[in-house]
Amino acid sequence: MIPTAKRRKRAEEIVRYLKKKYPEPKSELQYKTPFQFVVAVILSAQCTDKLVNKVTEELFRKYKDAKAFAKADAKVLEREVSRVSFFRNKSKAIIQAAKIVAQQYKGKVPSDAAMLQKLPGVGYKTAHVVLGELYDVWPGIATDTHVKRFARKFDLTGHTDLTKISKDLEKLVPRKDWKYMNNGLVLYGRYICKARRHDCAGHPLTKLWPKAARIWPKT
Repeated sequence: MIPTAKRRKRAEEIVRYLKKKYPEPKSELQYKTPFQFVVAVILSAQCTDKLVNKVTEELFRKYKDAKAFAKADAKVLEREVSRVSFFRNKSKAIIQAAKIVAQQYKGKVPSDAAMLQKLPGVGYKTAHVVLGELYDVWPGIATDTHVKRFARKFDLTGHTDLTKISKDLEKLVPRKDWKYMNNGLVLYGRYICKARRHDCAGHPLTKLWPKAARIWPKT
């Protein structure tokens, strides 16, 4: 096991690059209202943002906010989001979450991680993505498939569980820089170092730690 000090230094170098490359990290999910973003993030689990944006382009014309989603017919919403993975479970969670937000929070998406995680379909990762995007509040590092891949590729964690990876990264990266880890690594993984095995020795982050060129975690 590499000493934590070395991991911390490596994480520091990675963050330094991400801050320069992506100074204003934002999600690529498209939305117009806060609850629409919550819906988009729920739909994006194990699904690409590109597909989610295609689905929500029409969906969000019909459903503007939590109140509208709360009134949605379950079977109709299932059909409307059927192109995404696990669409039945996701559509059910969206309606349930919408009812809670509409009734308990008067339509306003909570700005507290604990409250968000009580909503159906919203876990640690989703809650922190929502807080960062909507409120520029970063109480934790959200770990998705890209963050998981790079955390393991650069030996910043020994875990595979997403929440445990988040906790490891939060110990290595100063709180003021947490905002750069999720969206920064997502964009880096989407456009520079993709998941399919390839020669990444010349990539910016790999140059910081060349051993990463030989490490390809399962996604």
